[in-house]
Amino acid sequence: MLLCGPSGSGKSLLAARSGLPVLRLDDFYKEGTDPTLPTVPESSDIDWDHPGSWDADAAVAAIAELCRTGRTRVPVYDLSLSARTGTEAVDVGRTPLFLAEGIFAAELVTRCRELGVLADALCLSRGPVTTFRRRFVRDLREGRKSVPFLLRRGWRLMRQERSVIARQTALGAHACDRDEAMGRLADAAAGRCATARTAA
Repeated sequence: MLLCGPSGSGKSLLAARSGLPVLRLDDFYKEGTDPTLPTVPESSDIDWDHPGSWDADAAVAAIAELCRTGRTRVPVYDLSLSARTGTEAVDVGRTPLFLAEGIFAAELVTRCRELGVLADALCLSRGPVTTFRRRFVRDLREGRKSVPFLLRRGWRLMRQERSVIARQTALGAHACDRDEAMGRLADAAAGRCATARTAA
């Protein structure tokens, strides 16, 4: 299962409540020193909400390995440092389904479908104002970036939220609220529990 949605839409909370093993796709961000990182137009800010700030190839490789073997190693990423601080093992065991969540998950829909490992793809949406508030409080609490940066980013993302959701649904994710997402997760888990093959 792939779970995407704007930053602050509640993906991590929903993933935790799902009861499924979780692969955190945000750990595949590029490091802050990477020269290929995109910047916000007319600004020197790094655009951490652009797919170019993220290593899609490594994320797909991790998903494929989890589906094939039930385990893989992934980076540990510190958002406040914009850096990888190590690696860790992810083991989903023999579960027939796991959840890969992150703001760029929709970028992987086609590739996961082609690999034959996609159960479903969901785009979580709560509305721009609610998402702005949740994102700012979370990022401030976790010290992810400076307050001026968080305010600039938050205002920009609030204005862009509808286009973000439109892009993610165009890539193949189904837009839904938390309750519908939980229902589809339960349905997918029930439908897959008779199969031996693990799917994202």
